[in-house]
Amino acid sequence: MLLTLASAAVAQPYPSRSIRMIVPAGPGGGVDTVARMVGQALSAALGQPVVMDNRPGAGTMLASELTARAPADGYTLLMVTNSHAINANLHKDLRYDPVNDFAMVTQVATVPYWVVVHPSVPAKSVKELIALARRRPGELHFASAGSGSGTHLAFELFQSMAQIKLVHVPYKGGSAALIDLVGGHVQLMISNTINSRPHVKSKKLNALAITSYRRNRLYPDLPTVSESGLPGYQADVWYGILAPARTALEIVTRLNREVVAILKSGDTRDRLLSQGAEVIGSTPDEFVAVMRDDIKKWGKVTAGLKLQMN
Repeated sequence: MLLTLASAAVAQPYPSRSIRMIVPAGPGGGVDTVARMVGQALSAALGQPVVMDNRPGAGTMLASELTARAPADGYTLLMVTNSHAINANLHKDLRYDPVNDFAMVTQVATVPYWVVVHPSVPAKSVKELIALARRRPGELHFASAGSGSGTHLAFELFQSMAQIKLVHVPYKGGSAALIDLVGGHVQLMISNTINSRPHVKSKKLNALAITSYRRNRLYPDLPTVSESGLPGYQADVWYGILAPARTALEIVTRLNREVVAILKSGDTRDRLLSQGAEVIGSTPDEFVAVMRDDIKKWGKVTAGLKLQMN
């Protein structure tokens, strides 16, 4: 009788219950928005609820560690950002391996950052912002989604290339940072366009430049940082889905197939494109390559800036 029950449990089709998707930030941010878009469509595709579990803090490391330690049964996923790759070199005491402790499912999309300032800041361009910062060294405060986050490193690279000195104010997530930026408690931020777009549209924030190599099709009149005074500057955020290492290959393959199908057609793709995202939908192996390349790229940046967190 026990053998029969055990065999039935093993033979149970996947998924047979709800799936937890861990989000490394609070509700309302860019990664949360993308996770909910994909999660809603994935729930319909799999016939089981995909439940968001927001776990902000520790520069996204809390969420990554929770995922790495979760059972490798396909019922815990992580919507990760490029902060996952940045942390590989930034933290000496990382308690998981950012590649080997995870099964890569797919890279979902990339989204540009942009340089946004409070309207009280007397700068209408990157050149004017750099000139202002040079006249007032150590006076301007820039917000980030947390120490070691993509928004933090993007601005560290910015101020290093511009040879200016700004004061870093880290928050627990991009949404919290934007609240204080809109309120005028800090002066500027490099924010992903999904998160801060409503504030730019309502003119509560001014966007000075976009951080991608090329201008974005949604904002064709907005120059890149590279063409605005910092040649060669580039920083984007990407989003992807991970599972714990040793998750069965057939489960990873099923998840990849479903998510890629979602991204290739339908409402989710249109919603992502409407936010200025570039939809990817990679294979697991392609995502591994992206992860390794980004670890190497940001490792050079953190080493060059002599940045390291305890």
